[in-house]
Parts: sequence; C-alpha cells; structure tokens
Amino acid sequence: MKNIMHYKGYVGSIEYSEDDDILFGKVLGIRSLIMYEGQSLEEIKEDFHGAIDAHLAYCEAEGIQPEKGFKGTFNVRISPELHQEAAILAQEKETSLNNIVEMALSKYVKTAQNMA
Repeated sequence: MKNIMHYKGYVGSIEYSEDDDILFGKVLGIRSLIMYEGQSLEEIKEDFHGAIDAHLAYCEAEGIQPEKGFKGTFNVRISPELHQEAAILAQEKETSLNNIVEMALSKYVKTAQNMA
C-alpha cells in the first residue's frame, strides 16, 4: 500500500498513530496546513476529500487563488563543485542545467520505484 491519496490535484499522506489507534494525514506540497483523520481507510479518504472541498470552498468565498502543490519548481542546494560539474556537463551536452537535473532525478526516481 502506498501511503498517499490523490484528490482534485492534491496529494495527501496517510499515517497511523498507534497511541491513538487512528489514521491521520496532511496535504503535501503546499504551505497551508490541511489535516484529516479517520478510523478506517474509507473514513480517512472521506475526510481527506471533505478537507479539500472545504479548503476550495473557503478560497472561493474569500476570492483567494487556491495553492497547488508540486508546481515543478524547487530549489536544490548542492556543493559548489557538483554545481560546476553539472553546469559544464550541460554546456558540453548543449542542454540546460535544469534538463540535467530533471534527467538525473527522473532516473533516480524510476530506479528507486523499481527497488520498492
């Protein structure tokens, strides 16, 4: 079982609290804190959907643009040496540094998924 859910473009985690004997989670990839819980998978899914729907209704009522997660941009901090090597490689390959990072990350994610 993957410990995530998807709804209306949002991704939510699923965790278990042994102390409270409850499933809980939060929406991932956004600054707003949207949490939900349930006693069963069906209940947590229902509460997750309800939390997203409530958040979207609130944003609409307030005239706020709802935040979307995982927009495709993020900052990466690496050593200056690796930065230089990657930038030189990108220039040699006549591509962008962003493309080099995307290819490397894509390869890593696919390898990690195959190992799971």
